[in-house]
Amino acid sequence: MDTKLSPSNGQYDHTPAGLRKGLLESLKDLKTEKVDMWYLHAPDHDTPYEDTLREVNKLYEEGYFKRFGISNYSAWETALLCEICIRNGWKKPDVYQGVYNGLHRAVEPELFPCLRNYGIAFYQYNPLAGGILTDKYKLDFKEHEEGSRFDPSKAQGVNYRSRYWNETYFKALDVVRPVAAKLGIPTAEAALRWSVHHSLMKNEYGDAVIIGASSAQQLKENLTSLEKGPLPDELVAAFDEGWAVAKAVCRPYFR
Repeated sequence: MDTKLSPSNGQYDHTPAGLRKGLLESLKDLKTEKVDMWYLHAPDHDTPYEDTLREVNKLYEEGYFKRFGISNYSAWETALLCEICIRNGWKKPDVYQGVYNGLHRAVEPELFPCLRNYGIAFYQYNPLAGGILTDKYKLDFKEHEEGSRFDPSKAQGVNYRSRYWNETYFKALDVVRPVAAKLGIPTAEAALRWSVHHSLMKNEYGDAVIIGASSAQQLKENLTSLEKGPLPDELVAAFDEGWAVAKAVCRPYFR
C-alpha cells in the first residue's frame, strides 16, 4: 500500500510539521501503521528542500514507510534532492512517478539520465494518456462520462483537457490510429506495448507501468496487452512520427 502528500489547497505543506501531519493522518485514514511507499506528490517551493528531506528521513527511521517516492519534480530538483540526501546520509528517493507515453515523452531528455545516475526507478502513469490513446475519443467528442478524466465539470477533467485535448494531439493520434487499425491492434494495446517494449523503461532498473481500469474486463484486457510482445516496426515508427507532432504542445512533466 502506498500513499501521497500533495502540497495543495493550504491543507498540507512540506514543512516538518506539515509532512508529519499529512503522513500520520493518511495512515489513520488507511487504518494502518505503515505503508510500503510514501510519495511527495509535487514540490513545495516555499519550504527549503533540506528541511523537507530531514523530516522525511526522520519519518522513515520511525518506520512509517519502507520506500520513498517523488513525483512532478524537475530533473535538476531530483538531482538536488539526491545530493542533499547523499551528503547527509538520509533516505534517498527510491521511485519517481511520472507522466510518460508514446505521445508524451518530455521525461526522456533530462529526467531519465538523472534517474539512472541516482539509481531511482521510474513508475509511469498515463500510459494511455488518460484515455486519449484509445479508439474512443475524437476532438469533437461531447459525451464525457461524469467523473471521467476528461469531464470538463471537474478539476481533474480541466487539467487533463489542458494536457491532451487539443487539435495538435488529435493530429498526432491521426498518425498512430490508422496504422494500428491496419495491423489489427487496438490503440490502447499499442500504447501499452509501446511502454513495455519501446520506451526508455527497463525491468532491470525496477521501472513499472501504472494502469487503471473502469471495469474488471478492462483491467483484464490491459494486463493481457502488457504481456504481449514488441510492436511491428511500422507502428513504432508511427508513434515516433506522432510524438514529433505532439512535441510542440507537450506539457512539462514537472510543476
